[in-house]
Amino acid sequence: MHRKRQMKILMNFLKNNFIIAIFALLVATASCSFTNNTVDPGDKEKEQLLVNLISHVLKRNHFSPADLTDEFSKDIFDIYITDLDPGKRYFLESDFKEFQAYEYLIDDQIRDSKVELFNLTYERLLKRQEESEKIFAELIEKPFDFTVQESINTDYEKIPYSKNKKELKNHWRKILKLSALATYYDKIEEQKEQLEEETKNRSEKTNAFNTDQKSQPQKEKKSLEELEKETRAEIKKSMLESFDNNDDVERLDYFSLFVNAITSHFDPHTNYFPPQNKDSFDISMSGKLEGIGARLQKKMDYISVIEIISGGPASLSEDIEVGDKILKVAQENDTMATSIVGMRISDAVELIKGPKGSKVMLTLKKVDGSIEEITLIRDIVQLEETFAKSVIGEDEAFKFGFIDLPKFYFDMEDPTGRASGSDIAQEINRLKTEGMDGLIIDLRNNGGGSLREVVEMAGLFVDKGPVVQIALKDKRTRTLRDSDSGEILWKGPLVIMVNEFSASASEILAAALQDYDRAVIIGSKQTFGKGTVQNFEDLNQWVRNNEYGDLGAVKLTTQKFYRINGGSTQLEGVKSDVVTPGRFSYIEVGERDEEFPLPYDEIPKAEYDKFPGYANLAESINRAQKRVDTNPSFRLIDENAKWLSNQRDDNELPLSLTAYKERLDRLEKETEKFETLSDYKNSLNFDILAYEKTLIKTDSALGDKREAWIKNLKKDIYVAEAVNVLKDLRMNNIQNDNKTKWSVKN
Repeated sequence: MHRKRQMKILMNFLKNNFIIAIFALLVATASCSFTNNTVDPGDKEKEQLLVNLISHVLKRNHFSPADLTDEFSKDIFDIYITDLDPGKRYFLESDFKEFQAYEYLIDDQIRDSKVELFNLTYERLLKRQEESEKIFAELIEKPFDFTVQESINTDYEKIPYSKNKKELKNHWRKILKLSALATYYDKIEEQKEQLEEETKNRSEKTNAFNTDQKSQPQKEKKSLEELEKETRAEIKKSMLESFDNNDDVERLDYFSLFVNAITSHFDPHTNYFPPQNKDSFDISMSGKLEGIGARLQKKMDYISVIEIISGGPASLSEDIEVGDKILKVAQENDTMATSIVGMRISDAVELIKGPKGSKVMLTLKKVDGSIEEITLIRDIVQLEETFAKSVIGEDEAFKFGFIDLPKFYFDMEDPTGRASGSDIAQEINRLKTEGMDGLIIDLRNNGGGSLREVVEMAGLFVDKGPVVQIALKDKRTRTLRDSDSGEILWKGPLVIMVNEFSASASEILAAALQDYDRAVIIGSKQTFGKGTVQNFEDLNQWVRNNEYGDLGAVKLTTQKFYRINGGSTQLEGVKSDVVTPGRFSYIEVGERDEEFPLPYDEIPKAEYDKFPGYANLAESINRAQKRVDTNPSFRLIDENAKWLSNQRDDNELPLSLTAYKERLDRLEKETEKFETLSDYKNSLNFDILAYEKTLIKTDSALGDKREAWIKNLKKDIYVAEAVNVLKDLRMNNIQNDNKTKWSVKN
């Protein structure tokens, strides 16, 4: 059983890192095809207008506009063609050579507001997509021969385009075979385990009851041919579902790919947002939407409910459940319901969502097959996973607060809506009521958000003063300050947790608290390294008498931000005080690994006074680093990170069952020593705050989420070390200008 457990762990790793990635690539590209060859002339005119508008806005307002040169053109060409067909499963070598005629002309075409390259590639993609669907249909009916000794190179950027359709067909065959191989192997192993378990159970029953074993029917063993056939059926079903979603991608979506190849040359965070994408961004930043509170997914023409959001109308009504299919939608004053079977999911969502207080009637095909009509009253739905959450923890007699902040959210439409700064203040007050001795704020994987919220949040921990410096396009600089003259909300020990994906606003907060000597930063060697500020520019405001509908918006870099010590987080990120190894320690991630990032530079430092509260800051940091460096678990994490980095270079994957199994056996031996990492548990105790315990009494889903979160925290070695740092820190019993003592429990 130990070996089976090892194999399952290893298989999960392989699937996550190789096999599923390949299949996901198949599905992603398949679902980005088009079924309608007819192009409205108005679409082309709109696209020309968009290129003209976007290039004008970028030249006028971008912090550092790119020059339109031949080199610029070639860079865009390479990015765009790669993004169109990343797996090289559609275009032939002849197509690529034809596209190359525009390799050095894109800059000229932008000046002339032309989109000839897009038109050519779009129409060719339609044609090649239809051909590839036929290739798939033919290949999937033929059994895969897993005895043939062959392999596939999954570094698609480095492999050439297929010279002809015969080569392309073979490329497709190998990709499909690769996606099938893991499933086929799983089926063989699962059947073997089931038969072994059945034999064991039969033997135990025979011994216990002296039963004639022959009287108990034994499960029939499936042949390898039957298992292979089942595997192909599963692959076929998944691929047909993805092909069925073709209509969910419109010409404008692919045009956005072309435009964003252009904008990315200005910097990685300058992007074009079509109207629906902009709406999704606003929802993600505010953490709320107006609707019924259900997440939907389209599968083979039917739109199904895949999650009920806690506290929303769907959750409160109890008339709709996960697995229900929505057949029709009607508004309050409609005389006839609209069928959404086969409709684009984005169009269906537009029908279902609506303003707070309005009614929507849904015709459901329930999980049990019955048809039912329900009425829901739309409301504001809070996306709980967007917002800060906290627990109180305890290590021996030491109590600590732990706050997870997924992003620096705010409501762009409602100034009174939820915002991360005020929410964090509220969580701190709740934790102080629970008697915390120290505070940890988790910014791991926090990609940023509102600059305003960062400034407000920093003011919760330091006295009034500068938080971040901003450089404008004209080289002028200004300083954003915490001007709150009130008392600091939390004056005790503070640790900020970061990793390679803590970016932008996360870096501003971590950098400010580090520069003030206010917090110990613990995590990866450095954070992401995004030192730029973006703003949205509504393209509709530039056009009078617009006959093309909503043109969307451009998110463009308009400023760079700098630490109060004058340094930039651009490319360099924030260097952790206590460096801990992690999964991505030896993998290139971050702004410095993006194409065309803005450069690092420095400006003069701002005037600020350091936090005087710690008596042993440097000593605590040194002690923590020694603990990390000598901790066997952290050393094992570092070894594992090196191993994972090496595996990323292993792009030649076997396509025979024997070679695949040999590879698994080799990897199993290599990873045996890392198994203990999954068994790690810290000695910390966590408890939900009092106010949430009340909420959970009427919202079991929230309780399940908090229980899962706490379960993960108890397996988190990084949290354990953060607590050690809190316990090490000692506060000076001194007074500040407001005559308020700095103390642990003040």
